[in-house]
Amino acid sequence: MDAESRLEFISENYPDCLICDGFDDAIMGIVERYGMNPVVLYNKNKCLKTLQEKEGMTEEEAIEYYYYNIVGAYMGEHTPCFAEIL
Repeated sequence: MDAESRLEFISENYPDCLICDGFDDAIMGIVERYGMNPVVLYNKNKCLKTLQEKEGMTEEEAIEYYYYNIVGAYMGEHTPCFAEIL
C-alpha cells in the first residue's frame, strides 16, 4: 500500500488519529492497545532519514529535532507512536 492509500485508509477508518506532516512514507500502520485509542505507528528510522534527506539535516541535527519536536510533541490521546526497527 502506498503512502496516499495509507492516509486514505487512516482518515476513513481512524479519523481521530493524528498524522505527522511530511512523514507519510514512514507510516507503518495502526497500533491498538487495551483501554486506549488506536494511534498511527511510524518507523523512527524512516523519520530520521526523511529529516536528513528532505530537510538537509545532519544525523545529529535530525536526532535532536526528532526527539524535541516530534516525540516531544504530545498532542493528547491520539498522538502517534514510533517504533525503532532493529
